[in-house]
Amino acid sequence: MRRRDFIKGVFATSAMVVSTNLMAEEANKAEEAPEVSGLNDLNYDAAIQAITDGKEVKKSDKIKLTVPEIAENGAVVPVKVQVESPMSEEEYVKAIHVLNTKNGNTRCADVMLTPMNAKGYFSTRIKLSETQDVVALVELSDGTFLNAAKSVKVTIGGCG
Repeated sequence: MRRRDFIKGVFATSAMVVSTNLMAEEANKAEEAPEVSGLNDLNYDAAIQAITDGKEVKKSDKIKLTVPEIAENGAVVPVKVQVESPMSEEEYVKAIHVLNTKNGNTRCADVMLTPMNAKGYFSTRIKLSETQDVVALVELSDGTFLNAAKSVKVTIGGCG
């Protein structure tokens, strides 16, 4: 194993651990809100509200969202998000959130990053129940939120 691959693995693992803790905090916030009964009940707009805390979200060309136009199987839809950022101590990608617009649980993935990650990049596979938009919501270190969205046509639903 090369040293660089080992270090990348360590940072990826630490990002996931931090992500889990922050998702738990946001779930507690969502449970306290009277109109939301739990994290899995969040629709798209409520999820955006929970993540951004009401801040403005701007569409951005800095985000490169890669998803297939047609997904033959909605159970395994590949998603890649790459954000143009210097990833310096002053300016970096703080979080990448992958959401969908029509599943029962709109939140697919939440990844927290630090300048030590060196790239604002995340790749995963998600489940989509039907044809819908996939949205990358990015939080920058200065507290601003950016997003990009693409539609995915699903031929066989992946959520049951």
